[in-house]
Amino acid sequence: MKNQQFVVIGLGRFGSSLALELMDLGYEVLGVDRNEEIVDEMSNFLTYAVVADATDEDMLRSLGIRNFDCGIVAIGDDIQMSILAAILLKEMGIRQVVAKAISVLHGRALEKLGVDRVIFPERDMGIRVAHQLVTPNLLDYIELSKDYSIVELTVPSALDGKTIGEVNARSRFGCSIVAVQKPGGCLIAPTSMDLMNTNDIMVVIGNNNSIHEFETAIDEYEQESL
Repeated sequence: MKNQQFVVIGLGRFGSSLALELMDLGYEVLGVDRNEEIVDEMSNFLTYAVVADATDEDMLRSLGIRNFDCGIVAIGDDIQMSILAAILLKEMGIRQVVAKAISVLHGRALEKLGVDRVIFPERDMGIRVAHQLVTPNLLDYIELSKDYSIVELTVPSALDGKTIGEVNARSRFGCSIVAVQKPGGCLIAPTSMDLMNTNDIMVVIGNNNSIHEFETAIDEYEQESL
C-alpha cells in the first residue's frame, strides 16, 4: 500500500496537516493550491506541490491527476470551488475521492456527487473534545454511526491488575474491549485472561449508551477506590 499516491487540493490548515501526515506515513503526495506563497512553503515537505486552479480541467489533466489513487478536496472557504473540484476528480476516474465539508448542506451536495467520503473536521473535532471534557479517562472518540462508536480509555488505578474477564464489559455493559495498548505493544482481540494495568489504553467498541454506562461505571469505581 505504500506505493499509493495522494493528491490534496487546497493547502490550508486542514489540507496541509493531512498532506504532511500522509508524507510522514511514507506516501507520495501532490499538493495543489492557488496561493503561490503556500505552495512554495509546502514544496519543501511534499513530494510535489504546484500552483493551480482546481477547477481548471485541462490543468488537472496535465498534472496526471487521473493516475492518483486518492484525491482529497480540502478546500474549505469556497463551496462552489470545492464542489467543482470534486466533480472533476470523479469524472477523471480517481478511485477514491474524499472531500472536506464546512456545513451539512455542503456535505449533502458532495454526497450527491458521489464523493466516497465526506469529512467535517470542525464538527468532528468539536464532538471529540466535548466527550473528552466530560469523561476524565477518555483519550479519543470516533463515531462509527449514529448509534455506535469506538473510544480509547485510560485504565484507571482502580482496575490495575484486573483481567479482561474480571472487568466483563461485554456482559455487564454490552460493549467490547477489542484492544489494549501497553508500553510494550498492543494486544489485539485480548483474551479474558489478559491483564490490564494503570495507564494502559483500552480500545472499546459498542453502542453509545453502553459505552457511556461503562465510562460512568469506571469513573464511579475510581472514585470509590480513592
